[in-house]
Amino acid sequence: MGNGSKNTSSFGPSLRLGVLGGGQLGRMMIQSAIDFDARVEVMDPSADAPCSNFTHRFVKGDLNDANDVVAFGRDLDCITIEIEHVSVEGLRTLEQQGVRVIPKPDHLAIIQDKGLQKEFYTAHQIPTARYQLINDVSEVGAMGFPIVQKMRKGGYDGKGVVLLKDKAQIEKAFTVPSVLEAAVDIEKELSVIVARNSAGEMKCFPVVESVFDPVANLVDYLIAPAAITAEESAEAERLAKCVVEAMNFEGLLAVELFLDTEGRILVNEVAPRTHNSGHHTIEANVTSQFEQHIRTVLDLPLGCTAPVHAVGAMINIVGTAEAIGIPDYKGIDVALATEGVHPHLYGKSHVKPFRKMGHVTITGDSREEVLERMLRIREQLAVEGKQGPSA
Repeated sequence: MGNGSKNTSSFGPSLRLGVLGGGQLGRMMIQSAIDFDARVEVMDPSADAPCSNFTHRFVKGDLNDANDVVAFGRDLDCITIEIEHVSVEGLRTLEQQGVRVIPKPDHLAIIQDKGLQKEFYTAHQIPTARYQLINDVSEVGAMGFPIVQKMRKGGYDGKGVVLLKDKAQIEKAFTVPSVLEAAVDIEKELSVIVARNSAGEMKCFPVVESVFDPVANLVDYLIAPAAITAEESAEAERLAKCVVEAMNFEGLLAVELFLDTEGRILVNEVAPRTHNSGHHTIEANVTSQFEQHIRTVLDLPLGCTAPVHAVGAMINIVGTAEAIGIPDYKGIDVALATEGVHPHLYGKSHVKPFRKMGHVTITGDSREEVLERMLRIREQLAVEGKQGPSA
């Protein structure tokens, strides 16, 4: 248990756990919290958020308004997040009032600002892409081209990130304070999810390899373990643990990394919560990322992260480029008819182009077997939109 926190060492229906954010991550978190008999309460700005019908108390509120956050959380035993764009000020107030807050507000303050993140890596000798911080669009060419520009605050799921190949593309640049990064020659995009509790116990899930959709700028599919050498896997885990230890982080941290064409592994950025790159763990590992997150929030011993299948994979189910309206799912029957495949739909009332609407996990005995199934199912999966009373 953290200092000054309310007692979460005993749990059950009397323990009140708050979640800021009511999207799919919160929904899947609730499914794990049920096994601990914890009372989960949720705040989200949308009245029909995916969590709204699955929680003991649902509050419609502004996640970035300190007063809303404090009003929601003041009577809770502990509070966590499913999205990092929340009021740090509000969480600090709750922590001072004795509510256990995981992740810690000071860590969120660093992670919310990609500029502070990069400076943190530099200060702790954690390898990352060469970068420069800028204040406005007039400085975009400061590092030459090609570069990746990232908004310092507010970006998520590929939003707030743009690749500028040359000076002619400056018109695509953001006009807000940003991070410029030298474009990395990426061989593979990797992720390591690490959990750490207050006793310093730390466990990693096996390294994941992600493949991105260049149009949607979202993860198309992922597979674990990543097809990298044992040495590269060990280095990815070492760097992920370095970030957690340097920050003295408590909770669940998804560490995104690049393996470049020269064999170097660089930390890209982190997310202080459950993450898209860990969805396969629901079926593929002894303990899912969602259960592990709940364990850290309740300050319990961590669960085993070993795989229960040789290979696990995930495909995101997203809206088509033209999808608007009530979701109309295609290909779910094909997924259900395939061995080792498990669909997870998020209960979103509306679909938009490239909006995440669900995912499927695939497990099997070999990488070749899983890839073959995954690519076949991927061709069938889609979410279209249809008009109706709620569209």
